[in-house]
Amino acid sequence: MIEIYNTESRRKEVFAPIDARRVRMYVCGPTVYALAHIGNARPVIVFDALFRLLRHHYGRDHVFYARNVTDVEDKINARAKERGITIRELTEETLRIYREDMLALGNLAPSFEPRVTETIPEIIAMIAALIANGHAYEAEGHVLFSVPSMPSYGSFSGRSTDELLAGARVDVAPYKRSPMDFVLWKPSDAATPGWDSPWGRGRPGWHIECSAMAEKLLGDTFDIHGGGRDLMFPHHENEIAQSVCAHGGAKLSNYWMHNGMLQMGGEKMAKSVGNVVAVRDLLAEWPGEVIRLQMLMTHYRHPLDWTEEGSRTARTILDRWYRAAGHAAPANDMPAAFIAALDDDLNTPEAFAVMHELAAEA
Repeated sequence: MIEIYNTESRRKEVFAPIDARRVRMYVCGPTVYALAHIGNARPVIVFDALFRLLRHHYGRDHVFYARNVTDVEDKINARAKERGITIRELTEETLRIYREDMLALGNLAPSFEPRVTETIPEIIAMIAALIANGHAYEAEGHVLFSVPSMPSYGSFSGRSTDELLAGARVDVAPYKRSPMDFVLWKPSDAATPGWDSPWGRGRPGWHIECSAMAEKLLGDTFDIHGGGRDLMFPHHENEIAQSVCAHGGAKLSNYWMHNGMLQMGGEKMAKSVGNVVAVRDLLAEWPGEVIRLQMLMTHYRHPLDWTEEGSRTARTILDRWYRAAGHAAPANDMPAAFIAALDDDLNTPEAFAVMHELAAEA
């Protein structure tokens, strides 16, 4: 029996899939304009561990994991222009390196890896549905979600109207009916990627992309939605608003899981802060399994301060386990206590305590 801390309910719940023959999970993936840093790798490693646990319980053919690729975004446009290459060249190169890095960290490939550029018809259809049922409107070539049309907006992230206004970081624009309204579709000029739509040539906003990709691959309602804690607002709040309103009130996901942020020197690691360490650079110094173990030695919901000392500790532990494995008889099954620890909200530190005991016995 798996128990999951559900961010939406703020409590631990027994996991009960909608269909045990088709367990479905969606995790927000990369925007492919720069090398992945170690903070980007945390949700990949965490939800890969969960993916493996779900496959252990329900069978590898009955678990479906979608992790998207955002290959249309203003940062991508700017980086391609800066480097003097096409947007396609930039996204293909960045995605190739991302996949190589995540594989080197011991992650399985997801069941689905949808790309925004391959989901444009579904995005346009969802936006059209939101307009038709009164939850979105067109204004000056843009389409915006009407936040006041959803009275429960903000309940997921637990924010008041004042906090939403202060924290949404929305652009001030005269065509918005409410300051909190957010963009679903925006116009593109001749130099910017765009697609024909009922509202003119343009491209999707960030939030609508995940709603459409999840709907396309996993249905209106699926089991688990994961991502970093920093995505709770506005991204996941907006995903919920779009999907619930497009699907007649149906929930987007029954369980929400968020990993804590990675820090360096006590500050959140982020490209905007400039304190990032690329996965590729770390892999030049440490084996991928050392980085993976270091990541999972802290419970996924807790913040993690990334240090070189942590890498050395993980390396020492792995060396010890390998020596112990060389003296132990092969086991056909994983220890029950190991699985029980993972079943308890993916408690990897407790699972590693079991490993330490086994190593001591060996």
